[in-house]
This record gives sequence, C-alpha cells and structure tokens, in this order.
Amino acid sequence: MSGTLMQLLPIIAMLAIFYFLLIRPQQKRQKQVRQMQAEMKKGDKVVTIGGFHAKIHALDEDTVVLINDEGTKLTYDRSAVREVVSID
Repeated sequence: MSGTLMQLLPIIAMLAIFYFLLIRPQQKRQKQVRQMQAEMKKGDKVVTIGGFHAKIHALDEDTVVLINDEGTKLTYDRSAVREVVSID
C-alpha cells in the first residue's frame, strides 16, 4: 500500500505544482477581464484585441459600439475589448 503511494506521490506533486503555477493564475486573469468588461460604461476609452483604440459610444448586453476620433462607429462583442485605457 505505501509502495503505491510512494509511486503516486511525484505525480500528485506535479499536478499540484501545475495547478498553482498555471491554472490558478489564468483563472484570476479571466475573472479580472470579465469584471472589467462588465464594468465598462459609455465614454470609456478602450483598446480591442485587434488594437483598435476608440471610445465607447453605446453598450448592449453582449455588444459595444465604439467610435474613433474620425467619427467611425464599429460594433464589437464585449469580449473583444482587451482593456479600458482611461475613463472620462
């Protein structure tokens, strides 16, 4: 019985290390991104995952309408917003 446990101990230790170094930090980052996307509001300046810099013109439950300095309006999914750069 203890021989089997000793053989499994390195595998269990590797799984624990894998969880704490890779999985848990990724879950924290995903939670922060979801929170940021939920707290966006009209007038915030944002950057999309494609690198488009714009200001939020309108928000819907799943989409966001962005307007750039030239007045071009584009509609994106909320998940396409990478970060809020500044708040007006």
